[in-house]
Amino acid sequence: MAFFEAEEPEFSTFVLGNAPLKKLAGGFEWVEGPVWFGDHDCLLFSDIPNNRILRWSPTLGVTTFREPSNFANGNTRDREGRLVTCEHGARRVTRTEHDGSITVIADRYDGKRLNSPNDVIVASDGAIWFSDPHYGIASDYEGTRAEQELPCNVYRVDPHLGHVRAVLTDFNCPNGLAFSPDERRLYVADTGRMFSDDPRHIRVFDVGAEWALTGGEVFHVISPGCADGMRLDAAGNLWSSAGDGVHCIAPDGRRLGKILVPETVSNICFGGRHRHRLFITATTSIYSVSLAIRGAGWPQAGA
Repeated sequence: MAFFEAEEPEFSTFVLGNAPLKKLAGGFEWVEGPVWFGDHDCLLFSDIPNNRILRWSPTLGVTTFREPSNFANGNTRDREGRLVTCEHGARRVTRTEHDGSITVIADRYDGKRLNSPNDVIVASDGAIWFSDPHYGIASDYEGTRAEQELPCNVYRVDPHLGHVRAVLTDFNCPNGLAFSPDERRLYVADTGRMFSDDPRHIRVFDVGAEWALTGGEVFHVISPGCADGMRLDAAGNLWSSAGDGVHCIAPDGRRLGKILVPETVSNICFGGRHRHRLFITATTSIYSVSLAIRGAGWPQAGA
């Protein structure tokens, strides 16, 4: 059975017929937040309801990285290679230092507690951007039910002063975040409020001087499912989670094709020795597929 569907001719050049989708591990509850650590040859990912961050490596399989994890969700790495994590339980964004200690990056805005930081990315200037929907406090499944004190915003943390600023305030529930390879575009998924029929789509913003954002039109609507986690490849194509797998979307918004996955996909990341391997978190399992295209790397700071 084919593991992909090509809807445009170029998608066939991104996949390798002799490198099918592989299931790496399973038996989890709801996995999210994959991030590749090439220097340790391992993938970290969150098993949110089980309150832990797990580690997968080709030699050891799955081991525990952190438990409890404060119901960690999204993860990424900063310019120094440190782990940056969104914690639903503690309603904060943290950084794990090289010595293992944990630094709180953000837990409040305007004197009020954050909701439940969900996804996080780090720009080339070192600024941390994160989304803050209410999913971790709307029920006891991915955190702890609690009062919502703030709207569901996207924030930027200044890399020098540490100031937290709300940069996008007109979302129902902002979720996945991704910059284009040249950082001139910011993609933001809106997955709608829990238990509602709010619109679910990906919006795109132009990034100008001093990281000012303009635009915000709907870029693409994922179907089936919704855009939760997203990543860009080196050519500027957007790869997004979906109900039936991973969808690849061209910079002009056309869906090029799909990687078919037998579980609902939550998030993805590129990794492997040349950033050519797509790692996929999907409900109870993690998967991977080797591609003929590489994930986007960081532009040089200041570029």
